[in-house]
Amino acid sequence: MPVEPLSSQEIEEHLAALPGWSLDAGRLTRSYRLGSHFAATAMVVHIAQVQEELDHHSDLTLGYDTVALAVHTHSAGGAVTAKDVELARRVEDLAAGHGAH
Repeated sequence: MPVEPLSSQEIEEHLAALPGWSLDAGRLTRSYRLGSHFAATAMVVHIAQVQEELDHHSDLTLGYDTVALAVHTHSAGGAVTAKDVELARRVEDLAAGHGAH
């Protein structure tokens, strides 16, 4: 079943419930800072597991003590869809357990 792009208003409504997330260049984006490189790496592995479960993958960047995501839906022409919002919510839910802020 095709995934429909969200309207600008829908994206803004979802972002209001996702602190730290924003729309940048047509993608939902967020950066997290963690206490160490090991903690950041562990969070990347956890995010990768969630992405596999959802069968939806972001651009995921590991820095020394940072993790950054940028997500959109390729099959919807690069637009933001409900799949992106779900991934952002799942990542936000796991971030605190990794000490990310």
